[in-house]
Amino acid sequence: MATLDVVTAENRRAGSVELSPSVFEVQVKPHLFHAEVRRQLARRRRGTHSTKNRSAVSGGGIKPWRQKGTGRARQGSIRSPQWAGGGVVFGPVPRSHEHSLNKAFRRAALRSALSHKLEEKAITVVEDLPLQEHKTRRMVEILRELGLGEARVLIVIDAESPFVERSARNLPRASVLRVAGLNVYDVLRHEKLLLTRAAVAAIAARLERKSRGGAAS
Repeated sequence: MATLDVVTAENRRAGSVELSPSVFEVQVKPHLFHAEVRRQLARRRRGTHSTKNRSAVSGGGIKPWRQKGTGRARQGSIRSPQWAGGGVVFGPVPRSHEHSLNKAFRRAALRSALSHKLEEKAITVVEDLPLQEHKTRRMVEILRELGLGEARVLIVIDAESPFVERSARNLPRASVLRVAGLNVYDVLRHEKLLLTRAAVAAIAARLERKSRGGAAS
């Protein structure tokens, strides 16, 4: 069972925390990342791309010339696909790109992503984030004290915290997620993870509880 030091916002040691091996020490499987990130990004697509086929293009209601006697190939409409300005054959139409993965697969991908970050030694556990007001400057100071000032960092908290969420909102290299919204895409696209002690326990409760039915890890 892996153990990480817990530090204060001033980067002083405040104890240690044991990480659940079924969440943070599973085999890293990149194919799980690929499938889950594709699902997440596909779900975000608006799917509003569209083209017009020959029936939707205006004009072309009559034959451009008579059927026979002109020496030219017969044509039924100037809006046929081979004409400039004509309809598009098999063009894209508005649709949803969303596809599904089963819950066991998605949980396994998240456990694998967290284990990958632990292997990279990219996880920092902080006792708490003591913000009592909406101050971006204070959040910058905390990240700098923890050695995360220059990194792209994902801050994970256990529950709603308006002071933390709003204080980090304007930082281009920092994002805040609650444990309920923790996902593979955001874990992988950030260099570092900053977890509160409470968030570590909440992550274990979320993933361990739902993995007891025999889900692959």
